Amino acid sequence: MLCPCLLACCCGSAACSLCCGCCPKIKQSTSTRFMYTLFFILVTVTCVIMMSPTVETAMQENIPFYTEMCNKLNAGENCSTLVGYSAVYKVCFGMACFFFLFSVFTIRVQTSTGCRAAVHNGFWLFKFVALLACCAGGFFLPNQERFLEVWRYVGAAGGFLFIIIQLMLLVQFAHRWNQNWSSGVKYNKIWYAALALVTLVLFSVAVGALVFMIMFYTDPEACFLNKLFLGVNGGLCFIVSLLAISPCIQTFQPTTGLLQSAIISVYVMYLTFSALASKPIEMVERNGKNVTVCIFPYNSGLQSETNIVTGIGTAILFGCILYSCLISTTKRSSTALQVYRNDMPENERARCCFCCVDDTEDYDDEKTAGGQNVKYDERDGTIYSYCYFHFVFFLGSLYVMMTVTNWFHYENAKIERLLEGSWSVFWIKMASCWVCLFLYMWTLLVPMLFPKRFQA
Repeated sequence: MLCPCLLACCCGSAACSLCCGCCPKIKQSTSTRFMYTLFFILVTVTCVIMMSPTVETAMQENIPFYTEMCNKLNAGENCSTLVGYSAVYKVCFGMACFFFLFSVFTIRVQTSTGCRAAVHNGFWLFKFVALLACCAGGFFLPNQERFLEVWRYVGAAGGFLFIIIQLMLLVQFAHRWNQNWSSGVKYNKIWYAALALVTLVLFSVAVGALVFMIMFYTDPEACFLNKLFLGVNGGLCFIVSLLAISPCIQTFQPTTGLLQSAIISVYVMYLTFSALASKPIEMVERNGKNVTVCIFPYNSGLQSETNIVTGIGTAILFGCILYSCLISTTKRSSTALQVYRNDMPENERARCCFCCVDDTEDYDDEKTAGGQNVKYDERDGTIYSYCYFHFVFFLGSLYVMMTVTNWFHYENAKIERLLEGSWSVFWIKMASCWVCLFLYMWTLLVPMLFPKRFQA
């Protein structure tokens, strides 16, 4: 028997919660974002399945009357129209439309007491049906060849914008980490040791990654781009590290230190490694044989090993997507879309898990609906921007679409080959390195260039 709270959230405006009353209390704002995340994950997993020939073959072999079912659905031979890059484009088109319409619908919603906020926070069964309808509707669009061509460039633009948001969040995260831990120094000197230790570890990881790539991704006779970009990115990381502790920067931002530079350096090295691993293979002739050079040395020829690496890489990728979608919509993190201001609140308290601190700690109301207790924390004002929340998920939908279909190399894309090389992925990731470094350098220089704007 369904508990009353489940019925209330599926068919009414109540916040969703678990049926078990012994579960910890949950806030309405957290519950809502969690439910939209489940929607996003569901469609993303569907897209991954659509791009997997392995799953397609397993379905043909294990689902009874598979061929007859495909014929009745007019889905082509063996449901060919429901798999491949074109199917992913159509499904992601529906998910993007769903979140874009909600972004427009929730413009300027300030509290959770209005009717639009009630739709945003409840009626989950109807919204789930609407999401399914949007995703299915993409398969019935007229002139689909023209649609796929135009939608590809819309997806690329949205994907690039989502990448920029990710990078801005990273820069904000680096500043936030250093700011929070620095605030604890005046109360306990152990935070100095924590800052120094973490900074040392991160720089060691960055340098180790650079040495690793020099050893395995360069060759005396080939891989010129690898050598060039390893030198450029390593040099830029060194420059921004020196810039962060220079006297001119310290004058305007006394709390800026090497921790931020270490975080940025590690991420840039990760992006560089990912870019080099995504580049098409190069071969040189040695002893009368063509030899592949500058490749990741994990491959011993075992298919299981390749699947493990692909699975781990895919999990990391979509973990980053979900983090960006959720964290970017809090009031604190949304300031990453503005020029960073290095101000430290008077009540700032150092925490090991500083990024998990709530934006507010006072709640207007608490109700129990037959199960898990829900705190209605948005009576006086919203905790996050509903409109921006849906817009980030809209961009995330486009980014998932382009990533799963291998960006501009979509025709032969397979999820099992997600980490294999293509020039478009290589240049996107390499450009992301430079944008990340530019954004961080800008946050260091802008207070010095425009001092009046940053005066308290």
